[in-house]
Amino acid sequence: MSQRKSDSIFLALVAFETVRTPARIDAVLREEGLPGLEELAVGLDDATTRACRQKAAELADRGIYAVLRGEASYPEMLIHKGKASAPVLFCYGNSKLLEADGVGMCGSRAVSDLGLKAAVACGEEVSSRGLSVISGYAKGVDTATHLAALRVGGSTVIVLAEGFDHFRIKKAFAEDFDRDRVLVVSQFPPTQPWLTHAAMTRNRIIFGLGRALVVVEAGERGGTLAAGEGAIRMGRTVLVLNFGNDTPAGNRILLEKGGFPIPSREALGRILDKRPRDKGPAQLTLPV
Repeated sequence: MSQRKSDSIFLALVAFETVRTPARIDAVLREEGLPGLEELAVGLDDATTRACRQKAAELADRGIYAVLRGEASYPEMLIHKGKASAPVLFCYGNSKLLEADGVGMCGSRAVSDLGLKAAVACGEEVSSRGLSVISGYAKGVDTATHLAALRVGGSTVIVLAEGFDHFRIKKAFAEDFDRDRVLVVSQFPPTQPWLTHAAMTRNRIIFGLGRALVVVEAGERGGTLAAGEGAIRMGRTVLVLNFGNDTPAGNRILLEKGGFPIPSREALGRILDKRPRDKGPAQLTLPV
């Protein structure tokens, strides 16, 4: 791991140690750039500096790196109205996937058999068009879409709801995890455990990085519904699976709020085929 990457991790740790909240970290990076964090690092006491340097080296040895707002590799799609909700990203895996074309996907942990089959189909449709699947790391829909992508030779972005100290490659991924085709991302300090509000917060990364958000199966309350509603509020394209009479309550709510109905994998494929191919990251064009 290069010294430059270790230095980026160090500055990321300094940001959480001194400024603490993402909103305040973003303000520093927006107004002062990386020199603002470097100045904060100079003001640290020796013990804190050593601890941050040691942690940065430990993370770098594990293959983890950091991407901060203001660096060339930071994805502009995560900046909305001048602000970034996740100005610091810790990453593991293929860094090129951070800016590659992708589609966010979300759904229930306690997914139905119908929803599980649909999640796999959606993952395959997205991957077959050279797009990455972007999702969380929960059981159910998240896991199904990631594995569907990997098993057909595609790529996937795993967005964590905790810090990297708590990340492990799950048994379900053991045979399919490929660092060349996987990127794991966390917007949280490495020591932060899984928290409910963090799971809600990370959804902005999932629909922020993608050209669209596909909602497979949402309940009438909970994280998946909140993700769809948040994406709609931000003007993102939200594609909601429509199972006819079996359409889940949360999906119906999102359809009423402006989500676009997707009745089949073929319909999803037709929309994906309409994406612009020469203008960089952009939202999908809907046939309406």
